[in-house]
Amino acid sequence: MVWDLPTPFVIDLNVAADDIDGLGHANNAVYVTWLERCAWRHSQQLGLDLSEYRRLDRAMAVVRHEIDYLASAYQDDELELATWIVDWDKRLKMTRRFQLRRPCDGMTLLRAQTTFVCIELSSGKPKRMPAEFIEGYGVAMANPLVSNTASAP
Repeated sequence: MVWDLPTPFVIDLNVAADDIDGLGHANNAVYVTWLERCAWRHSQQLGLDLSEYRRLDRAMAVVRHEIDYLASAYQDDELELATWIVDWDKRLKMTRRFQLRRPCDGMTLLRAQTTFVCIELSSGKPKRMPAEFIEGYGVAMANPLVSNTASAP
């Protein structure tokens, strides 16, 4: 599988009947759910799960999604969703990129970017990232200037 950037974190997805809308393909809102699932699993793999967020009184909250829907997914499609942390200021903001592919035909169905801001859970206000976030997310920082494909955004 060729990805837009090297060393992605990847989850497998299967398009269920409940994901399909009246037009016969996966509803656009379902893709947002998949992005969140992928980001959470990556965070968990990095040792930053919900219990750690609560212990630190910090969380990474979505402030912006940018999604390019490139092709449709259909019921029973088996998909792979990759994510990379491509930018962060080590204080408040972090950006993830995503790429959704259908392995059976190699088609990229979606490219997305999500911006997160670190918040204090107890107040909901922006707050500096703790050292645990900098250490945990830092090891996953990708180099967005290195690309495996000519069509990478």
